[in-house]
Amino acid sequence: MMTPMRYVVLVLCVIVSLHFILTVSHEAYGNATSISHLLAGQKKVDDSHYAVPDLYHWPDNSTYRVQDRRANATIVMLARNSDLKGVVKSMKQMEDRFNKQFRYPYTFLNEEPFTDKFKETITELTNAPVEFGLIPREHWYQPDWIDEAKASAAREDMVKNNVIYGGSLPYRNMCRFNSGFFYRHELLSKYKYYWRVEPDVTFFCDLDYDPFLFMQDHGKVYGFTIALPEYVETIPTLWNTVKDFIKKNPDVIPADNAMDFLSDDKGDTYNRCHFWSNFEIADLDFWRGEAYSKFFDHLDAAGGFYYERWGDAPVHSIGAALLAPKDKLHFFHDVGYRHEPFQHCPRSESHKNGKCWCSLDDENFDYHWYSCLPKFDRLFA
Repeated sequence: MMTPMRYVVLVLCVIVSLHFILTVSHEAYGNATSISHLLAGQKKVDDSHYAVPDLYHWPDNSTYRVQDRRANATIVMLARNSDLKGVVKSMKQMEDRFNKQFRYPYTFLNEEPFTDKFKETITELTNAPVEFGLIPREHWYQPDWIDEAKASAAREDMVKNNVIYGGSLPYRNMCRFNSGFFYRHELLSKYKYYWRVEPDVTFFCDLDYDPFLFMQDHGKVYGFTIALPEYVETIPTLWNTVKDFIKKNPDVIPADNAMDFLSDDKGDTYNRCHFWSNFEIADLDFWRGEAYSKFFDHLDAAGGFYYERWGDAPVHSIGAALLAPKDKLHFFHDVGYRHEPFQHCPRSESHKNGKCWCSLDDENFDYHWYSCLPKFDRLFA
């Protein structure tokens, strides 16, 4: 007959065994119960760290004309003609929440010519200048040097394994274009900053300051609202390719970068964290610069955009976190934003001041167990 102590030991053994099995067999469970994740929740940075100074905000009764001081910036949308309904939704909210006051120009890009209907519908939504651009063929389509048999086999394998967009060649073209070519487009050559907007997104809050001027005055190069891990099946060799770049180009890696956002072991492995690039406010000259140009060329030569399914989100995120000092990165905590299925909703005074209509319940992704924002917070804790 077993003693009570033996029952206790038996139960503990069963619990530990189940925990081990779930940790090994279910990545989500392993991440949620890891020591690093549990500690992350204890190290939140107060929103005041990310606050935009009061001098940038203009009150409702202000007589200050927001056009008196402007950054050299544009709002960029990559879209197809078939995206018109979703583009209208995003653009109307952008106008109502921000750009009706600031009137920054829009730049629309497409690999096919925009229709007259698309152009007419868009220009009716704003008083700001709008330009429509055609993406050069060599910037969009799969390059000739890619081994199509190898790339096709990789797509088929991902389809069998139910990898999101695993079988899509157009999606890969888009990821490569956004990673290394959009900022080279002739229509963007005259700008220094951009705000990337996608179809079918939601902006929850009024923005009573100019984020471009904030970026400009504080030397920021990259701004985001949501951070999360990438699908491991899409990037099996990405980090080894990045480490090879670091080894060959140590001179372009600043000592005070954000490596700790990307890696939990000082760069040996990639924790898959990235900034969700469907929202970006960033410095075009950073992408155009020598360091990122070398970085993108190194990745592109490896063929991972087509032999795997490297996304522009991890590529941009690794590039920004690796090649810029960490204080040049900014979390726009006061910009309420949703891109299905995740959303960021400002907290405390920012929610009130922005007249936000998002809910601060479980839909807010900031400190969800799957969010990488706590890792970004710890850079400044």
